[in-house]
Amino acid sequence: MFEVVTVGALAAFFGAVGNGAAGELGKRLLLSTGAQVRRTLGWGAPLPDTEEEREDLACRVHIRVSADRRQADEWALLLRSLPRDAAELRPGAGLPPATRHFTDRESVVRQLQREARRAAGGRPRVALLHGPPGIGTSAVALHWGAGQADRFPDGQFYVDLRDGAGEHRVAPAAVLGRLLERMGVEPDRMPPTGEAREELYRSLTAGRRALVVIDHACTAAQVRALIPATPEVFLLVVSSGPAFALEAERVAVPPLTDRDAVKLLRRVAGQEPVTRAKRHMPALLDHCAGNAYALKVAATRLLTEEAPLPDDAEETMERSVHPVRGLVHAASRRLRPETARLCRLVCLGDWPEIDAQLAGWAAQVAPDEAARMLDEAAEAQLAEPTAEGRYRFRPEVRRALADAAGSQETVPVCVAAVSRVVQGLLNRALHGAHAALPQSWRVEPAPAEGTAYADEADGMTALLADRANVLRAVFVAQEYQQTDTALRLARALWPLQLKAGHFDDVLPALRFAAGCAEQHSPRSRITGALHFQLAHCLGELRYHDEADGEIEAALACERAVGHLRGEASAVELRGLLRLASWRWEEAFECFTEAERLYRLITPGQEGAADVPRALALATRHQGRALRGMREFARSRARLVSARDFFAEAGEAYNHARALTDLAETLHDEGDQAGALEAIAEAERLLTPEKATTHLRYLADLRRRCEGAP
Repeated sequence: MFEVVTVGALAAFFGAVGNGAAGELGKRLLLSTGAQVRRTLGWGAPLPDTEEEREDLACRVHIRVSADRRQADEWALLLRSLPRDAAELRPGAGLPPATRHFTDRESVVRQLQREARRAAGGRPRVALLHGPPGIGTSAVALHWGAGQADRFPDGQFYVDLRDGAGEHRVAPAAVLGRLLERMGVEPDRMPPTGEAREELYRSLTAGRRALVVIDHACTAAQVRALIPATPEVFLLVVSSGPAFALEAERVAVPPLTDRDAVKLLRRVAGQEPVTRAKRHMPALLDHCAGNAYALKVAATRLLTEEAPLPDDAEETMERSVHPVRGLVHAASRRLRPETARLCRLVCLGDWPEIDAQLAGWAAQVAPDEAARMLDEAAEAQLAEPTAEGRYRFRPEVRRALADAAGSQETVPVCVAAVSRVVQGLLNRALHGAHAALPQSWRVEPAPAEGTAYADEADGMTALLADRANVLRAVFVAQEYQQTDTALRLARALWPLQLKAGHFDDVLPALRFAAGCAEQHSPRSRITGALHFQLAHCLGELRYHDEADGEIEAALACERAVGHLRGEASAVELRGLLRLASWRWEEAFECFTEAERLYRLITPGQEGAADVPRALALATRHQGRALRGMREFARSRARLVSARDFFAEAGEAYNHARALTDLAETLHDEGDQAGALEAIAEAERLLTPEKATTHLRYLADLRRRCEGAP
């Protein structure tokens, strides 16, 4: 049946596939679209980057399909293959639980309520909740949000940016990525660029009634793209610090009044301890200065029947620039000396999350003892338990304890504590990376020391759990002049980008490490490897020009040290970037050059064992490029060769990928029966693998084959 395909539909489709998902389905749809463009126009148009280029290409294609019913039907089938279920908002887990000890803040809550309920009048509903550290900004947001479920039936979405404070703050595109994850966007459907993520965010929230809370934001740039375009979405931005220049209703969280401060003390400690400390109350209230966190720390002293402030409180107050600092020092003195010392030392590295092993490294104690000490710190309100036996320290607490370490410990002791943690994280990361990619030469062998992980899944799980600390350790290691360690930590991130797709997370660390490598170890193997990782990450995020520059840098390093395997791999990556840009001939040349380089590796030479598999992958990529060049016979021959290799090697997933490539070539060639046979075999291989996304693509490809003339 003849279907009309409009210019607008084509332009929108080109935009969707060009800026769309970075996963298997998105990449395959991108290449299929490029091949269809060449088939329609008779020449290879490059992937359009701008709206004007997409409009121009859409007009050219429309002219051809308007006069060709068969091609119009083929394009209609291809347009239908764009995933529709990606744009479905899923409510998710909602907000974290609010505190039980919430006190007062009635005026602040009323301001939030007014902004959420006011007539839209063409103005987006946005509030910036701000106040000094510990004052209770997050508590206000969560308390107010807990009572708003009926107002926001389409979901309440919470993103905490606490792990990216200071110079390593979370980038705007990464904030969007985290929010889209909360909204139910699967990793394989996550758009790679900030612009495409913003477009998806607006699509998901259009006409919805939802609350978005971004906690611990540092700058307006992080959240500006989240300002809603739909009137019933409320964006609540929380800043633990001064307000910044965001177009929003600014809501300052003031200090608690003395009356409300006493109420908070009663709720945390109980009536009797507060009554018992009546004569100390004026000094205590003056010291805490209405800071909610400081009051909670003070309340723990009331529970132990101690004086709420130490004897030298006056001196402590004089030297403190923030009420939290004085209470942190007081709480530390209540702890066992060894526990207080552990807290001081573990705060030196500014680690996002603390587990017992990491704390043990810092203080040179056994993990079991470190776990007990962290529990004590949590009881004293210094540390906050998170998930799975981990803890974190508030930024203001961490700074106070780190400063205390500087004054109470010698410089060599502090440096040694941080170095032990860095080396421990390196050991754990190397074990995790090796377990996650046991056959990859891009990760180091597992160290002799430390605990090995059982299998790939365990290694990947461990690396993901340690992700924030390992990323932080890259910067800390270099800060402590441990450049080699910093570079090795960055290399251990390879599984996070290759298998888990954490490109936003690893990008800052890879940029930093590649720069350090160039400065300290130019034209070396590790520098080439880091330029390659950075190029891969940039390519996945569609920074193609910058990725090209990193590939050049990687090639220069690999050639300088005569590392053929590394050189061939970098050339192959360049081919994949060309493939993603619909530059078929250039891609084929790269894959052919990669094959030539792989064949120069002789038996007994480094990397010789990897050559057969590398050649099979290069052959498969050549077949994909030849499909775009419409050289179907040559494409088919190479894809059959790759298919047979992976079948014999028992690699079910790569076997299925080669079969899918072959099915696409046969479909373009007009052999629908052969294509359907390849699809059926790929589906058989993938069903046990639970490769849902790939199976979804195969189902769509089957429909296109069955609908073809």
